[in-house]
Amino acid sequence: MTLLRDSGVVLRTYRLGEADRIVVLATEAHGKVRAVAKGVRKTTSKWGGRLEPLSHVALLLWQGRGELAVVNQAEVVDHFPSVRGDLERVAAGLSMLEVVDQLALEGHPDPGLYRMLVGALRALADERTDPVMVVPAFFLKVLAHEGSEPVLYACAACGRPEGEADLVAFDLTEGGTLCRECRRGRAVSPDALEVLRAVLGGALGRVLSAPRPACAGEVSGLATEAMEVHVDRRLRAVHTAAGLHW
Repeated sequence: MTLLRDSGVVLRTYRLGEADRIVVLATEAHGKVRAVAKGVRKTTSKWGGRLEPLSHVALLLWQGRGELAVVNQAEVVDHFPSVRGDLERVAAGLSMLEVVDQLALEGHPDPGLYRMLVGALRALADERTDPVMVVPAFFLKVLAHEGSEPVLYACAACGRPEGEADLVAFDLTEGGTLCRECRRGRAVSPDALEVLRAVLGGALGRVLSAPRPACAGEVSGLATEAMEVHVDRRLRAVHTAAGLHW
């Protein structure tokens, strides 16, 4: 067996037998990892609570010939208590975990995606940050990381730039914003378009520290739909949380 040292974020867990749990993690150096945490469901377990979704942990794993590694040790780097104590922030965090779970690949490290997730969870844990804006901002940055950054300054269908055409719609299947003549997908307001551009144009910090914009719901809808097109599935955590703030 090989001993692996890594850090990771717990994406989800599920039961295995009477006392064990399978933990799915996004790790920095090994991509998505599925590991067995033995005995963590026993009341005497000293570290079962460390391996819950949203936990950022330092790990020692035994990797054998099978698909599942075995957790040898787990130390908490950050448990994000301010996220866990706020229903809205928990919902936002779970939405980001679901996306990373869909995109991360086992055995294929993606340190950029891992760092983006950790950074987004830290932003979410900052009580000065609006949780409603963290999720769409994270989705947009992940799309850019994946090579699917939307076109925002021209019509993605006909190519006419802003100024020559009014950009009034957004559809990621077409590549981004669309003019009146090519419009399909969702309508996009000038205010929402400005926020999208700020997030992807280097002003993410300003967006997250500013008061919640009136177009927050619209931006969330656009970013969620774009991510759902990218992963080709409905994001359950997002829609479960929708009633909280959309």
